[in-house]
Amino acid sequence: MVTAKVTSKGQITIPKVIREKLGISPGERIGFIEKRGVFMIRKPLQKSPFDKWLGKLEHLKGAKSDKIIEDLRGR
Repeated sequence: MVTAKVTSKGQITIPKVIREKLGISPGERIGFIEKRGVFMIRKPLQKSPFDKWLGKLEHLKGAKSDKIIEDLRGR
């Protein structure tokens, strides 16, 4: 078990081995998750630039690819 000391201001220094495993750099945010009385530290996921496209093609769900291509080509 890796440990860290809490300062009088409630701050801790995350040990280097943990920072390296989580890929945490100075200034980055970290998250704390509680599950059944156990707290976990987690690096929040960065928003993907592709997230804005999620669901944009929902109206094509179940359509045959040949039909989609024909519609796009105007046939």
